[in-house]
Amino acid sequence: MTGPRTKKGRARVVVDRLAEEYPGTATELCALDYGDPFQLLAATILSAQCTDARVNMVTPVLFAAYPDAQTLAGADPATLEGIIQSTGFFHSKAKNLLGMAKAVVERYDAIVPTELDELVTLPGVGRKTANVVRSVAFGLPGLPVDTHVGRLSLRLGLTTEKNPVTVEHELDAMVPPAQWGAFSLRLILHGRRVCNARAPRCDDCVLADICPSAGTFVEASLQQHTRRTEERGRKSR
Repeated sequence: MTGPRTKKGRARVVVDRLAEEYPGTATELCALDYGDPFQLLAATILSAQCTDARVNMVTPVLFAAYPDAQTLAGADPATLEGIIQSTGFFHSKAKNLLGMAKAVVERYDAIVPTELDELVTLPGVGRKTANVVRSVAFGLPGLPVDTHVGRLSLRLGLTTEKNPVTVEHELDAMVPPAQWGAFSLRLILHGRRVCNARAPRCDDCVLADICPSAGTFVEASLQQHTRRTEERGRKSR
């Protein structure tokens, strides 16, 4: 592997190349459908352990019935659960949506706050969700760390940590704040399309020449296959 010798230098190359591969702002790159910050907040809560495509199938019905914080805060829990059931974990998600909507109405006059410290006090809202809303809906610095971002950051040698908050802070120090949101979404897109969890397509990756992990998954797979073949051979003797 050639290229930058430091994590910060590698991060600069990753930022630039992924920006060319997946152009657009955080708002343009976001796969969730929404009409305003409140709807994005609700959709992001629903996206936990669920695909964006599935969420986008549910939210038209959800937002037609409850388009804003006031209406959602007054929703019947059973009716709400019925609408969002296909997103999984619908009991807890309905509870979080109701709690979040009531908190937005009662604490913030039905307007979604922009500050991270305020967003994370809302039911069902952690740092990842708060950073999505900040970067996508408000155009503010926010770097959401999900499983894709965490996995690619490790593989690219940008961090050795697995704690999402620690990874977020390390990436924050290497990426310009104005690019945090878009960078996170580009890592997610790259993780889905190229650098997937089980069989990363290193031959098709624009980062392969600077990635410390490039090709290692193929080698590991071959070694595993060899071990299994040898074990089967010993058992058949």
